[in-house]
Amino acid sequence: MTNHVDPTRAAFDAFKALPRDRPIHMLNLLLYRDEAHYPEGHHNAGKGWTGREAYAEYGRTSEPIFRRVGGSVVWRGIFQNMLTGPEKQWHDGFIAAYPHAGAFLEMVTDPEYQKAVINRQAAVQDSRLIRFSPGEAGGGFG
Repeated sequence: MTNHVDPTRAAFDAFKALPRDRPIHMLNLLLYRDEAHYPEGHHNAGKGWTGREAYAEYGRTSEPIFRRVGGSVVWRGIFQNMLTGPEKQWHDGFIAAYPHAGAFLEMVTDPEYQKAVINRQAAVQDSRLIRFSPGEAGGGFG
């Protein structure tokens, strides 16, 4: 089984090739490690944090950058059951909205974000990060 924590170069290049001037929604599905795995020598290594605790630290340290670029969380949920698709468990899911894809790229390339993302990498065992173009809410399925 392959776990996904960081994007591959090909996936990141495909993301960057899409229009950058339009709003985007990023669906995040998260499966936390039982125990966070920090690189040796990192100031949070050896604290005995769970993955959920390390992800909370990621949120705390990355939120100022997320807010500065115009990001907001528009939906959050706690996983209950996979009805269709492969049998997979997730701990949390949320949708982050960005005013444009360039804002997301500005965030992930920010030097302070690069320091903060180590907490995410330590926290997450597996994840999905899926870009959507926001559509209209309400109405039916079609």
